[in-house]
Amino acid sequence: MNPPCISDDLHESDSAAARGRTAENMALAFLEKNGLILLARNYRCRGGEIDLVMRDGAALVFVEVRLRGSLEDAAESITAAKRRKLTTAARRFVQLEMGGADADWAFRFDAALVDGAKKIRWLRDTMRLEGGEW
Repeated sequence: MNPPCISDDLHESDSAAARGRTAENMALAFLEKNGLILLARNYRCRGGEIDLVMRDGAALVFVEVRLRGSLEDAAESITAAKRRKLTTAARRFVQLEMGGADADWAFRFDAALVDGAKKIRWLRDTMRLEGGEW
């Protein structure tokens, strides 16, 4: 008996997910080598997701990892819609996991861009909080 066929779309999806995990692993290792400490990975809530939540000294850092053929394409792929979703997830993380906004924490959004040659570019403080206050 032959096994059921798997569509090309599923293979594409699986390999894209595997490449994404590899890029996240690379970014995490790079950021940890640069002194950041992992607090959460793939934090999901209604309305958004954050790839990596890290601490950099007194700063809580929300990191978006983007893998594309070039670093420029990776940067351009962080759209306004994606920034809104990051903001939503960051607010929920602070509210639910950190007990609300605390004056002792600084908040920052970073991007870890990965290209096809596995080069990483770390962009610190890439965006401001959408909608103002926490």
